[in-house]
Formats: sequence, C-alpha cells, structure tokens
Amino acid sequence: MSQTENKRNGLTQSVSASTRSLGAVAGGPVHQLFTSVANDNANPKNYTTPFAVDSTQLGDVSQVRTRSGLADLLDNYMTSARTGQTDEDAENPSSATQVTTNIKRLIVKLRDNDTNPKSSKEGEDSENNVAELAALALATVVLRSNPETGISIDEADIQHRVGTFGSNAITEREMTSYLFLCYEAIQDFVLIMLVVLGVVGIVVEVTIGENNWLEGTAILVSVFIVVNVTAGIDYSKQIAFKRLSKNLDDTNTKNVLRDGEIVMVTDANIVVGDILLANSHSMASIPADCILLGPAMDLKMDESTLTGESLLVSKKAGDVILGGTTAVQGSGKMIVIAVGVNSLGGRIKARVYESADGDGDEDLEGDSDSPLFNKLEILAKHIGYAGTVAALFVFTISCIIGLGIEKEDPRVLIDYFMLAITVLAVAVPEGLPLAVTLALAWSSSKMTKDQNLVKNLRACETMGCTTTICTDKTGTLTTNQMTARAMYTQHSNTICEDPAVTLGTSVLNNPHMTVNSTLISEIISICTMNETVLTTEGDKILGSSGNPTEVALLKLVHEFGNDYRTIRDNTRGRSDVGELGEHLHEGKQLAFSSARKMMSWAVPLAAGGYRIYSKGAAEVVVNRCVSKLESNGSVAKIKDKTTMTDVAVQYSRRGMRVLGIAYRDLPQDIDFDAESTTETNSDGTNAFEAETDLTFVGLVGIEDPLRREVPGAIRDCYRAGIDVRLVTGDSPNTAVSIAFQAGILRDSHFTSAEKVAVNLKPNVLMEGVDFRTKVYDTVEGKQIFSQPAFDLIWPHLRVLARSSPDDKLTLAHGLNQSTLFTQKDVRDALMKEHGIKLFPDRQVVAMTGDGTNDAPALKRADIGFAMGLTGTQIAKDAADIILLDDNFASIVTAAKWGRNVYASVQKFLQFQLTVNIAAVTVALVGGTANQASPLAAIQLLWVNLLMDSLASLALASEPPTAELLLRAPVNRSDSMITKRMWANMLGQAGYQIVVSLLLLFSGPEWFDLTPGDVDEDNNINSVHYTLIFNVFVWMQLFNEINSRNLKGEVNVFKGIEKNPLFCAIIAVTSGLQVIMVQFGGKSLHVADGGLSGKFWGISIGLGAGSLVVQQIINVLYKYSSKYKGYRKQKRMKRDAMMLENRE
Repeated sequence: MSQTENKRNGLTQSVSASTRSLGAVAGGPVHQLFTSVANDNANPKNYTTPFAVDSTQLGDVSQVRTRSGLADLLDNYMTSARTGQTDEDAENPSSATQVTTNIKRLIVKLRDNDTNPKSSKEGEDSENNVAELAALALATVVLRSNPETGISIDEADIQHRVGTFGSNAITEREMTSYLFLCYEAIQDFVLIMLVVLGVVGIVVEVTIGENNWLEGTAILVSVFIVVNVTAGIDYSKQIAFKRLSKNLDDTNTKNVLRDGEIVMVTDANIVVGDILLANSHSMASIPADCILLGPAMDLKMDESTLTGESLLVSKKAGDVILGGTTAVQGSGKMIVIAVGVNSLGGRIKARVYESADGDGDEDLEGDSDSPLFNKLEILAKHIGYAGTVAALFVFTISCIIGLGIEKEDPRVLIDYFMLAITVLAVAVPEGLPLAVTLALAWSSSKMTKDQNLVKNLRACETMGCTTTICTDKTGTLTTNQMTARAMYTQHSNTICEDPAVTLGTSVLNNPHMTVNSTLISEIISICTMNETVLTTEGDKILGSSGNPTEVALLKLVHEFGNDYRTIRDNTRGRSDVGELGEHLHEGKQLAFSSARKMMSWAVPLAAGGYRIYSKGAAEVVVNRCVSKLESNGSVAKIKDKTTMTDVAVQYSRRGMRVLGIAYRDLPQDIDFDAESTTETNSDGTNAFEAETDLTFVGLVGIEDPLRREVPGAIRDCYRAGIDVRLVTGDSPNTAVSIAFQAGILRDSHFTSAEKVAVNLKPNVLMEGVDFRTKVYDTVEGKQIFSQPAFDLIWPHLRVLARSSPDDKLTLAHGLNQSTLFTQKDVRDALMKEHGIKLFPDRQVVAMTGDGTNDAPALKRADIGFAMGLTGTQIAKDAADIILLDDNFASIVTAAKWGRNVYASVQKFLQFQLTVNIAAVTVALVGGTANQASPLAAIQLLWVNLLMDSLASLALASEPPTAELLLRAPVNRSDSMITKRMWANMLGQAGYQIVVSLLLLFSGPEWFDLTPGDVDEDNNINSVHYTLIFNVFVWMQLFNEINSRNLKGEVNVFKGIEKNPLFCAIIAVTSGLQVIMVQFGGKSLHVADGGLSGKFWGISIGLGAGSLVVQQIINVLYKYSSKYKGYRKQKRMKRDAMMLENRE
C-alpha cells in the first residue's frame, strides 16, 4: 500500500465527521483528502488515462457561470467515473469511495446554496467554503491537477490534455488569396466592359483587320494594372494585420505552475488543468476560462469586454473567471477549465470567423455594398448604355454614307466596326476604377498616420457617408483613467470642469478655497495599498497600476506637489524601508471589505498614541464623523451634516464615485479589534471602535474624465450633419455626465437647469433593459425585433446606459433599416415639436467596440471601429477600421478622409466625363463627316488611359480640407454628379467641342494646312490632325486644374502648392505630351517632326482658354441660380395672392 493510500486511510474517521458540514477548508480533512488525490495524480501512468469529462461539459460551466453549473459538471464526472463500480463496505469505505461521497455532498450543497442563498454572514461563509472545496475537487479529482504544483511538465501529459480538451489557439482566419482578391476586383462593371472591348479589338484586328492589336492589348494591360493594384493593396493590408497580430500573440505570456515550478508560457500553450497565477500588476489578462481556487486575495475583475458591464466584479473561490477579462485588484490562483473554441470568448470568435458574410441573427442582417460603389455601379451602367448607343449610331451612319451613298468596298465595314469600338472605348471611363482604387489607397495610407488602421479599403469611403456614430465611453470619449475631479473640504467646494486642468491645480489656484493639502496627502498616501503604484519622472506621471480608485487619489497627491512614497517612507508604522521599516509592525491596517465599505491605517504618534487615517464610501465616512476640519485649520464639532450629504449627492448625480477621507487620534492602549456598540457596518455587523468618532476632512469625487479633444470633435460631427449617440455599460448618471460634457447632450435635452439623468426628456436616455423591452415583441416565446417600435425611440435617443453588446447590434440594425425619413408627416412633427431634423435618407451607421461580444455589432454596422489599445483580438478582426489610439477624435478624422475620397472621385468624374463627352462628340462628328475620327485610336488611348490614369492619381492625392466637415453627409439616393458638376462638364466639353470642330473644318483654311482626311487618304500623318490632338490634350491638362474644385471656386489654384504630387503629375504629363507630339511619329499617328513653335503656341493658348471658360461658367451658374430663386419667390407670392383673393 502506498504512503499516500495509508495517509488517506488515516483520514477516514476525521473525514466522516466533517462531511456533514463541509465547513473545514484549508487544512481540513476534506481538503487534505482532495489534495492527496492530486499528489497521487503525479504518477506518470496517469498521464494518458482518459478523463471522465469532456471539453463541451467544461465549456458549459463558463457559459452558465453559476454554482449549479459547477455542480452539474461534478455530477457528470460522477456519472462517468462511477460507471461499472460496485458497492463497498459502508463501515470501512475505501479512499476512492470517500472522495465520491464528499463530491456527492458538495453537489447537493452547491445546488441548495444556489437555490436558497443565505443572508447571514455565517451562511455566506459556509457557502463560500463549499464552493472552495468544489473548486478543489474539480482541480484535483476531475482534472487531475494540483493547486500547489500544477500539472506535469511532461509532454505526454500536456499533449493528452490538448488532445482531450483542445488547444488555446483558435484556428487563424485564413487570408483571402491573392487570386480571389483579383477575382473580386475584376467584378467591376467598367472593368468587365474594358475586357470585352480589349478582347474584341484584338480578335478583330488579328483575324480580319490590319493586325493593329496595340490598342486592344493596351486596354487589357490597363485592366491588369487596376486589378493587381487593387488586389495588391488589400493583400498587403492583410499581411500587415497578420504581422501585428502575431507580434501581439508572441508577447502574450502567463505564469503557470508545472511540476511545482512557476513557468512562463504563451497564451496558446496553456492547457486545461494548468494552475494560472494572476495578479493586477503584470499578469492581469486572463487567457482562458478558469475557476478561482481558494483563498482569493481580494480579487476584482473587469468583465466589460465580454459582458459590457463596467463595474468591477468581486470573485471568490469557486467563481468562473472568463478568458479575456482583466484582474484590476488583488491576485488569485485559478485552474483552467476551457480553452480555445470551448471557452466563452472562443465560441464567439468562432462564430465571427464562421463565414465571410458574418454569423448571427438573420433578422439583423443588412446591406454589404458601400454607398459610393452602389452609385458607381449605376453610373457605369448608364455610361455603358450611352456609349453603346453612340457606337451603334456611328457604325450605322458610317455604313449608310460609306456603303449606301459613296458605294465603297464592303471591306471598309472592318474600319467602321473599329471606329464604333473606338467610340465605345472613348465613352467608357477607363481611368475610373483606377481613380477609385488610388483614392482609397491614398486615403487609407494617410489615415494610418492619423491613427486609423484601415483593414477594408471601401471602409474609407463609407465613413465619409456616415450619418450616425454610436460610440463607447470608456477610453474612447474618456481617458480610461480614473481621476479626481471634485473636492469638498473646509467648507469649500470645487468641481473641475475643464479637461485640460487638473483638480490639484484648480484647488491650489483657487483664491477662495482653503485646503490642507498636506493632511489630505498624508491620509491618501498612508491609507492606500502597496500594490497601487504610480510611475513618475519629475513632475510627469509615466504610468500606474493597481486599484483605479487609489491610483486617482495618488495622482491627486502628485498634483498637490507631494510624493506619496516619501510620505510613506517617512511615517513610522507605514514605512517598509530603512530604519523605519523595522517598526512597520507598530502600524495597524484595517483592510477594506465590502461589508465595511472603508479601510483605515493607524500609525504611532511621536507624542504617544496613534492616528488612524480612513477613507471609504462617502455615506459611511460622513456617518462616522463627529467633528470636522474648519477653514482656519481648527477642529469643531459637527452640528449639521446636510451640506456634506448634499455635496456627496451632487457628485453622485454627476456620475462620480464619491469618497470620504477622515482621521482620528487614538490613545496608546486602544484595542483595534474592539467593536462599537452603537455603530454598525453596511451589512449590519458591528463596526470597529477605532473607526468611529472621526474628524471629517473632505469629500473627493472621482471619475473617468473626458479627453480634452472630444468636445471639439463632437462639435465637428454635428456641424458635419453626423449624429453621435453614447452606448455604454455604465450607470445613467455617469453616462449623462460624460455625454453632457462631451456635447452629445445639450441644454435642449433637459427639462431643468441641473444637467442630470432624472431631468432628461423622454427617450433621450434609456437603460438597456428598458430599450430591449420596448423594441422587442415576444411571439410564441421568441423575441422578435419591432422596427415600428424602434422608430418611435431612435430619433430622441442620445444615451443608452447599462447596455449590453446585443443592444449595440440591435441599435445598428434598427438605425440602418429605418425608413422613417420617407414619412413626411412624422418628419415634420419631429421638427416642429422637438426640433429634431431627420437625415433625408437611410442611416449609415458607424459603431465602436472593444469587447469580444461587440464583434457582431461591429460587423453589422456599415463601418465598425475597434479599439487598438484596449480592444480584444476578436473585435479587431470583426472591425473595418482599428483606432490605434482609441480616441473619438480619430473617428472624426476618418470621416473627413472618407468624405475626401468621395470628393476625389467626384473631381475625377468631372474631369473624365468632360473628356469623354468631348471625345465622343468629336469622334461622332468626324465619323459622320469623314467616316474616320480626327483623333486616332492610339491618340484616344493616350488621352483616355495614360493621361487619365495620371489624372486619377493627381486628383486622388488632393488632401482633405476643413470645409468637408461643414457639409451634410451625402444621401444614398443622390447622384454622384451634382448640378454644379453638370454645368462644369457641359461648359468645358462645349468649349472643347467647339474648338476641336472649328479646327477640324476651318483649321486648314486658317492655318494654310492640308486637310487631315486628304493626308490620311495618302497614308500621311497629318499636321492638321496632330494640331487637333495637341490642342485637345492641352485643354484637358488645364481643365484638370479646374477639376480640383467642385463648387465653382474663383481661385482654381488655391491650395495647389499643398499638393506637390499634383504639380509633379501635371509637369510629367505635359512633358510626355511634348515628347509624344515631337517624337511619336507613326507609332502615335502624329506628323513627322512634330509641330512648329507657332502651333505649340496656339495649342497651349487654346488649352489655357479652359481657365477663362471656367470663370464664365461660374458667373453664368451664379446668376442663373439667383434668377431661379427670384422666379420661385415671385411664383410663391403670386400663389399667395391668388389664395387671398379666393378667400
């Protein structure tokens, strides 16, 4: 019999006596019994023994997160482990039977405690003991681990666990292949038309033409370039994001116990059964679902990334600790129960990655295409239809004139067909796909420098059309650092409103406020935990760790110009360094507990006795105070506490966490364990006598303050016609306070001067539970989203507090699918009664998120923003753009760049379509008159392909201007070509057409030239046609400068010096044109020797005429608009008079 078995048998009697109460935990017989099981598991022969539970059963525990769930898991173990075993002697049970009996009792107790929780302190202690033993049983008996030594470092044990329960690495989402990205890129309608044109051109020329396949090849080459540029950019973004993720994974390491040693392993190498060591300092992030083992050291977790709840959650032994959450306070030892896809976060991640289209409720699916690409698709089809009609027209007319009237050889049909193909090729904007791609690529690269990592190029443009931003609070609007922002002391009250000013500075610089900053600094420095740390360098705070509330208080000490370390190190009974450190035992700490809601630290005084410093919940500390510190520094009895309580309520209504600070001088013979007979704690137990009869020093209001740049960014949003809604898991008071400071809430949203939650108008603020109740109907036990109910709420809604991630998904879906804008009576009523102006189209929704459960909402929104600093990997994977600095102001920057993309495409369209209108018209007239275009196919190719491609880059590189955020978002239904653009295009095209046709028909007479059609018949490259080509190109070059502006600006050169790339491209294009004309010869169908200086002067002069024409267009458009307005007003007056006469 083994030594372990002998020890077990020796425990039998004591275990039998203790199992009825299960009250003994650490060191008790049941505890020792389970620990002995763990020691026996160290035998290598057990490494490959099958486990009695599987990964699904373990995962269900983290899914349920109740003590009953833990009981169900133990029950499943009992069912599997006891199968086939026979009953034993009840009088002399074996150790295995004894373990089984205790687990059965634990199961009963766990379920009973979950169903009938105890309210007394003794009952709670008993429940906690049961849960701690159940967690120990899970670790030692079920998962064959050891809380003191962990699992074996033997690879056989580790691999057996991986094979049974899975690994902690979710299969990476496969990168989209380069070929598939090329396939997606070539689905563009314009590119498809160009491929058809190129192939037809090559086939015709090679089979029955003159073997001039250059033009068709050039078109296909242009398609090849556009497709590969688009695919290449998207593929490089994937590689960059994967590299970023890999670097993050490699640096994510945790401490686990294996064979009694603390071993550092990466998150991916953690297995079920590992004993994880976590603390709030360096090992705060939890990599997998765990169950906490006893004893817990005041462990508090931030579970907001998974649950959306921002309040810290206290954890006790037996509680589930979810992967992806963070230890904010304390430390703990826990056993890993679910990894990878079996953990709660892993299940969500698997659903997010399940398909490229996303996973979730089919009722909450929406549109996938961006507004810009929808419009471009429609525009391209219209251009294609118009080009086809023009090509058929010129082919028909050429056939009628050439074959019917002039009786030419039927073989000229090939020439007529190629002329029609040329006209169609000219009509199709070849440079448009490249312009869009370059605009998106340029913007995405610039946005990265502005803290926006763009994962999806189309997201750049979509952000420019955004009408609503649903933003988180913590870290996005706020700094995500708890900070002291208000103080009441010595009858003075200061609330720091300016985010750029610290409370300490505000207090010290306030001439009307008296403050004993030395005493306040002493109370805070002495009465805070050692694990709360500030890292400073001179006057600058570099970082912090530990309890966020205590960090805020220590920062206040720093703002007062004091060093908390110096105060501690020079205080006997608190210092743990130097000679004073030898007297640390003379101090007495009364640690914080949820029952007392305060903590205290007593230190000896030089004159004898002690001084106890206390801090805690305002209502508790104020209640314990009998005297107060006066403005002159003296101490007086408290006669009325109304002012103190009113200030505490004022801070609380502003969403602040309110703390009271106080002190008391105690006699030498004080008994720190003595309990008061008059004062009680919040749970009804007696308070410590030492923590009564305190002297009140002050109240401190702590909050997560607003980022200083946020109010300006919110104002920019409203000026740009973008609504901002706050969606947070915080309390209504906190949410309203931040929303008002940020500018999301305005005076008009409140019913009184006090800007607090209770004074808001209906539906401006809602809590998550009320929101869900109102927008979901229950049909046959199933929750069904109600769009009509949602439409009654969302125009008013500005703040959604205590919301869950599912609320975000509902909000994104409801906003996107709402058609309230089509109901004129509702729009008018909202405007008249509430001053709410609805955007006249469907909402384009941007959503921010950082948690795992935010992923579905980020995917559902038109544009999803994940937090780069605090966001989970799953949220980043689901998002379109990653905010590298977690800052709301960066979202506004993204909106500006998005609008710039839209404007850049409009500028290029204005330029490209002007070229197309003029070139098609000249080709049509030339084809009708001479059955040949004065512009050769290769020349048109230069105009439409090479020059326009460079123009697309030039116009795409235009930097955004502040004016972009002064315009309303573009409607989904609005045409990309505005009335002003039509005026510019038709005016410029008209000028180009007139000049080209005058040169075509009158040029030979004016400049004593041989008509171009005569030279062409003699197989001579005509000077006449070369002049027309050169003038045509220079008109395009000067009009490219005009096209930088869309609103008829007078100074077309404004800001051109800020875009050196544009200037360089104009210079390069001009130089290439000179080379082509002078040296192109037959290859470019230009006259041998080029043009003379005279003709160059004419060409550039007529080209520069485009600048003059633009000014004429501006004047005509301005006065025509005024005339239309005048006629409209006159008509309205006439109609009004007619109505009066009828009455």
